Formats: sequence, C-alpha cells, structure tokens
Amino acid sequence: MRFLRSLTRGLQVAGYIALSGTELLLKRPPKQEARAEWLHRLCARVVHGLGIEVVVVGDFPGHGAVIANHLSYVDIVIFAAMRPCVFVAKAEIESWPVIGWMTTMAGTVYVERGRGGSAVKARKGLSVAFDDGVPVVFFPEGTTSDGRGLLKFHSGLLAQVLAEDAPVTAAHVSYSLQAENGAGVTVADNVCYWGDMKMWPHVFHFLGLRGVRVEVRFSGEPIVFHDPANRKLAADEARSAVAELREAAQVSKECTIFDSTNVHVR
Repeated sequence: MRFLRSLTRGLQVAGYIALSGTELLLKRPPKQEARAEWLHRLCARVVHGLGIEVVVVGDFPGHGAVIANHLSYVDIVIFAAMRPCVFVAKAEIESWPVIGWMTTMAGTVYVERGRGGSAVKARKGLSVAFDDGVPVVFFPEGTTSDGRGLLKFHSGLLAQVLAEDAPVTAAHVSYSLQAENGAGVTVADNVCYWGDMKMWPHVFHFLGLRGVRVEVRFSGEPIVFHDPANRKLAADEARSAVAELREAAQVSKECTIFDSTNVHVR
C-alpha cells in the first residue's frame, strides 16, 4: 500500500509541477514578488494534495527576514505554501530534483558554503527581495539535521541581512507522524533529510507516509540584536531565539490550522 501511495502521490505532485511550470513559462513574471506568488500557489497545492497538516503559532511576517532551523527539503515547501517568500539556500539545492527547479524559478538566492565572499554576493538578491516587500527565509545552520538539536548558526548571511537593516524574525519547524506508518518509520529518518541520505529514495518514501504534521512557530517580535556589527554575537542571539521557540514547542499545544485549500491561515 505504501508503494502505491508513493507512486500515486508522486504522479499527483508531478501534475501540479507540470501545470504550474507551464503557467510560469507562459507568463514569465519579471518581478520577484510575482515569482514568489507562483511558488506559493504551487506549494499550497502540494501541501493540500499530500494531506500534510500544518499548524502555526504566531504570524509569518510580511517583510524582512525569517531565520529558522532546517530539517528537510519539506521545510521549503511548507514556508512557501504559507505565504509568498524568497529563500536563501545552499548552492547544492539548485541541483536537487524538483525542489531545486522550483526554488530557482522562484528567485532563490544561492550561497556556496566555504566560498569566501559568497554571502556578500548574495546581498544583492536580498536587497531586491526586501525592496519588493517579499519576506526572505533562510537557514543559518547551513545544512539539514535530524531534528534532535540545533546546529551552529553561521554568521555570514545574517551579517548581510543586518547590513540591509532588515528586521529578523525567528521561526522553528518541527514534524510529527499522527498515523502508524509501520515499524522503524521515524521522523528523523523518513521526514528529516540529512547526512548521506539519497534524495530520490527519500522523496519516494516520504510521499508514502500518512499523517505528516508540521508545526511552525514564529517569534512575536523581531530579534533584538545588542551589537549588529558583531556577527558572531548576532548569530548566537539568533540561535537562542530559535532555541526558545523549540523549547516552547515541546510544552505548548497552542496552534492555528493552516488551510492550504484557500491559501490562508484561519
């Protein structure tokens, strides 16, 4: 049954992408805002079609930057489904099947890890998004993890955001499985995408899961940085803000259901 579910959903998602891709190729929207809106509609369809339950605590900001932990390629789909936004992502994502194409066409700003000056080069893309009034989402851990803790936050990209004088809102993403999916099926291994996992097998297995639930928490106010010029201190303060949301997620049940059919939070 899981194999058939994965196959059926895979064809379903491929249909969404084909339809949305045709729309994008025909309209070729020149502005960042329109491309972000396109990705938003596509991801909302995918979330609804896969039956992913999204619960939200707090408000997705309408401008500035959102800084979050990173667990999976699914994170990108979830954030984009909630509202039009632009992503800053590691350059490797550009070559990922499906996700890479989607994010590239939507104007994602790519950063090459380990390349000096890469974050500085990304500042131009950030500036365009901020000027267009589109929120920018980025993941300062620089890679995905299994969700058991937060990795170190890198400071380079955050420094460029602060140089643009943009407000930075903390967010935290967590997943759970609300239905039985068989022995050995866990969030860490079947939803989170990390380490040396292979993309295609992981995507196929993920599509077969039942009862996927994601909780996204946003801080009530932008992060207050005591010394924005001190990039390492700023990175530590951003990590602490996300860590506070992580702790709150473990004790609170307060949430708002995200309605992917109508593409809004009710």
